[in-house]
Amino acid sequence: MTLPRLAFLLAALALPAASPASGLDVTLEIPRLDVAEYHRPYVAVWIERPDHSVAANLAVWYDDDMAKDEGTKWLKDMRQWWRRSGRSLSMPVDGVSGATRPVGQHQLRFEHGRAPLGTLAPGEYELVVEAAREVGGREVVRIPFTWPASQPTRSDASGSSELGDVRLTVRP
Repeated sequence: MTLPRLAFLLAALALPAASPASGLDVTLEIPRLDVAEYHRPYVAVWIERPDHSVAANLAVWYDDDMAKDEGTKWLKDMRQWWRRSGRSLSMPVDGVSGATRPVGQHQLRFEHGRAPLGTLAPGEYELVVEAAREVGGREVVRIPFTWPASQPTRSDASGSSELGDVRLTVRP
């Protein structure tokens, strides 16, 4: 082995192992409902400050495939999200909005310093998940958390109709 190659290998071994970036992991469940007419729910996921202002919009799932953006007119059915920030957004929002999701568990990962989470300031927050379904109901689930975390923390909440289990993991 040549001396430069040996020096490179020794330097590589001296570097600390890469640690996972700080951020948020969200797992949310869209439950299977036994109803005559089923439509996939519209879902909004965002972070609120204690004064209920929006710190970050993380995800908005809606029917983005309708002609003439017809699906956007139903976004206001997610009333809390709509009043806090939805009405001021121009859909679609790159990296945030997308198509509705089917029944099942869905995992979202957000990195600190990258859109849509951005550089969240230290403090107390709530993760808010709201779902609304045509010919169905509307439901909101909230999970309080502290940012940043000194160690990984996990919090769970459950909906009772339009949302199932919601899990938030805060990565330091």
